[in-house]
Amino acid sequence: MLRRFVIDLLADEMARHRRAAVPHASMWADYLRLDLDLGADSLELMTLATALAESVHLHESGIEDYLLARRTLGEWVDITATGLARYSERLTFRTSGSSGTPKPCVHALATLQQETRHLATLFPERKRILCAVPAHHIYGFLFSVLLPARLGLCAEDVIDLRSSTPAWLVRGARPGDLVIGFPDFWHAVGRTVPELPPGVVGVTSCAPCPDEVSQQVQDAGIERLVHVYGASETGGVGARDSHREPYTLFPYWRVEGDHRVVRQMPEGGQQVAWVQDRLELSGESSFRVGPRLDHGVQVGGINVFPARVREVLKAHPAVDDVAVRLMRPDEGARLKAFVVPRPGWERTDILRELRALAERELTTSERPKAWRLGERLPTTPAGKPADWDLHDS
Repeated sequence: MLRRFVIDLLADEMARHRRAAVPHASMWADYLRLDLDLGADSLELMTLATALAESVHLHESGIEDYLLARRTLGEWVDITATGLARYSERLTFRTSGSSGTPKPCVHALATLQQETRHLATLFPERKRILCAVPAHHIYGFLFSVLLPARLGLCAEDVIDLRSSTPAWLVRGARPGDLVIGFPDFWHAVGRTVPELPPGVVGVTSCAPCPDEVSQQVQDAGIERLVHVYGASETGGVGARDSHREPYTLFPYWRVEGDHRVVRQMPEGGQQVAWVQDRLELSGESSFRVGPRLDHGVQVGGINVFPARVREVLKAHPAVDDVAVRLMRPDEGARLKAFVVPRPGWERTDILRELRALAERELTTSERPKAWRLGERLPTTPAGKPADWDLHDS
């Protein structure tokens, strides 16, 4: 499980800096060299070592410098294990803020274990965990690293679904499985899996799962699709068994105001945090999720901020103005852009330039998949920003 955590973290770090895909985790053998096999130069090795050391707090154990003296994946996993054996009181997970810059979120292991103990009561007697999320994100870490140990499972009982299509569940899932996904994953399940084996429980998080997606998965025969609400800053805050129900707060959380939550810490004291959605209380221990306060959207389970994408595209000299938004469900699940060009630019030149700019400056999730040009941005009769169709893309 630790090996999977290290691989996922390093692969994500490389993909983010290179803005390109890297080999899937199944191809990372212990003897794989980060420099010779993956092409990491000295600067990239420093970046990877820093990210790993920050995540597991190797500076607290005093062995972070050993990473740069070693080159193979197996050696980096061993160094991480040694560091955690000396110090494991805190871990750091990262998320993207509104600027797109990763933000560190430090969590005490005691609070992660507090959540894991509660999760174990929600998912008793699960025999395997099938995971479609990376282990270095807090959601994946809780469900694919800590929860298996709490449930008495071993590493062989945790199966990585990311190299398979959701249709694999038809032949590969078994009664007693717990499937960890996110809204886009469950959308694909609803479209491609006509019937799930009995006794399969699912979890969805990272963003509110659309009601129609949840219903499709229920129609496919899932025993329960549990929606977990939370963030990298907080971990899980509440859960519900159906999209028709409000969320129930985890017993150590309470809501104060419309987006402030307070945690009763396991060792005493309290943690105050703010979530990115407006929370609407519907009882002492239940709530519903309102609109996001930071205007973020979900693309492939990743928080993306159209305002940031707009800033990057608008900086090009060919662009007079631009609007960016998430496609409608019938159009797809990526971003689209409407561009008002400056005079003197040809259509083909503008699109070529903007696509090249997106490749250089934006992550895969941030890059618009559909482009439309026009003389002015679309608006409603009242002059407010309006949606547009994909034709002329």
